Amino acid sequence: MRGTMDKPTPWELRRIRGVANYQFGGQTGRILFPRGVRVTRSPRTGRVRLITYRGKVLATLRSNDGLLSLTIDGAKRLVDRMGPEAPLTVKVKEGFEEFIKKGRSLFAKHVLEADPAIRPRSEVLIVDKYGRLLAVGKAVLSGVEMTSFRIGLAVKVRRGLCEMERTSSQP
Repeated sequence: MRGTMDKPTPWELRRIRGVANYQFGGQTGRILFPRGVRVTRSPRTGRVRLITYRGKVLATLRSNDGLLSLTIDGAKRLVDRMGPEAPLTVKVKEGFEEFIKKGRSLFAKHVLEADPAIRPRSEVLIVDKYGRLLAVGKAVLSGVEMTSFRIGLAVKVRRGLCEMERTSSQP
């Protein structure tokens, strides 16, 4: 049924895992989307839109480019299970974590480290120097540029950890 959370077909599960593997590298698809995930399909097209696991939305499959937009829960899943090996991560300098958690943009001068595999418009995980998740966003610069530039926007933060906590605590 469209518009409800359903078990994905084997082909749909293979496809969303394949997109995750392509986008984030390695076998991230199996880590991000274990057995038991549910999908919500578009009412108009019937295509997969949301991927959920145990009642939490992990990602949205974007219709414009076919790639994934991670939620905080999806990013947490990657960081918790992959630790320092989590792909496409940007580490923030100490003292700026609270700004990023609140959903503020990340500037190049505040970047401590960045995965060299990051390209502009990549989906990125923003972590503190200890590897704890702060936010998810979209890269404006490449990973190499983030660490070498001293001015300019590095990542447009889509959702910060504090924003997530605030929305989940509202009635």
